[in-house]
Amino acid sequence: MTKKILLIDDDEELGALLETYFRSEGFDFGYASNGDAGLKLFGAEAYDIIILDVMLPGRDGFDILREIRNMSQMPVIMLTAKGDHIDRVVGLEIGADDYICKPFNMRELSARIRAVLRRSVGLSEPAAVGAVCVADLEMDLKSRSVKIGGQSVPLTNVEFRILEILLEGAGEKISPEQLSIEVLGRGHTPFDRSLSVHISKLRHKLGLYPCGSERIKTLRGEGFMYVFPEETGVSII
Repeated sequence: MTKKILLIDDDEELGALLETYFRSEGFDFGYASNGDAGLKLFGAEAYDIIILDVMLPGRDGFDILREIRNMSQMPVIMLTAKGDHIDRVVGLEIGADDYICKPFNMRELSARIRAVLRRSVGLSEPAAVGAVCVADLEMDLKSRSVKIGGQSVPLTNVEFRILEILLEGAGEKISPEQLSIEVLGRGHTPFDRSLSVHISKLRHKLGLYPCGSERIKTLRGEGFMYVFPEETGVSII
């Protein structure tokens, strides 16, 4: 099926260029020049991914992202100013799946979009079926849902994929490089905080075990590990 992109950006010239480019790449395309118009399109039509600029007239991209996240876990890629690390971190903390800095290369943006879309429909692990269970946490790989103690935990697509990898390797170290390549579609660099921000949000959403111990452990300089109480284990059904 043809995927549909919604671009929310006040640069109309950029919007026209992106529409021409992505239609030639086989995408459908919608465009809004401000946040409120973008939200109306989002509510009126079915899109697969949103490209959202931080610097919008009136309500900024962060405010629009918050509204989107109150309604949907649809993939969102933020457009940020080059060198503005604060914008990138804030966007990820609010729930963006990825970001790209302006000015950007069209092919890089296309690659980021395709990577995020693959993650959102679970194509990165086509053989995955059933459920992964670790102690009181259950991940359903078919419905792409997570429950802890029977209570649903809403996760973004990126958070779900990170958790999936950590659960399948529960008790084992997973390197930042592996996570970055498999989840974000790019190698890990020391100055890219995207992965750390996503894991921090994931920790917050999952909380601690009932006994008070942590679920995701950071192995300084080595990677991350999903840990579990000694009496429990991991199973893939």
